[in-house]
Amino acid sequence: MITDVVLRVQDIQNLLDAYHVWLKNKTVLHQMNQWVEITTPYLDRHNDYVQIYVKKTNGGFLLTDDGYIIDDLKQSGCKLDNQKNQELLQMTLNSFGVKKDGNELQVHASSENFASRKHSLVQAMLAVNDMFCLAIETS
Repeated sequence: MITDVVLRVQDIQNLLDAYHVWLKNKTVLHQMNQWVEITTPYLDRHNDYVQIYVKKTNGGFLLTDDGYIIDDLKQSGCKLDNQKNQELLQMTLNSFGVKKDGNELQVHASSENFASRKHSLVQAMLAVNDMFCLAIETS
């Protein structure tokens, strides 16, 4: 006989609390002069931890990937200079509220929205990282 087990909101809250502890324990901070490097527990397509860099600015913070994602795509043969791929890249960045400055993916944040802006940058990095499938095989 199969009996239904009632799932309670508190059960999920406990799981979310455990996730928060895991995320905090797996996030590593490293001081780099005026920057702080944040190593997240999220993995890119190379199975490397996603890293972002944060610096204090007048009125907030600048968060960037330091060009890692775009540089990696270019090194993988992904052509980002054609109109179709540029539009796809821009649409992806726009959906997360992320800007591109040179090869860097960036967001600006305040103390109040730092967590959500950091999360948006990481999501954008992972989404743009998936554009590697557009790389053309070269002989």
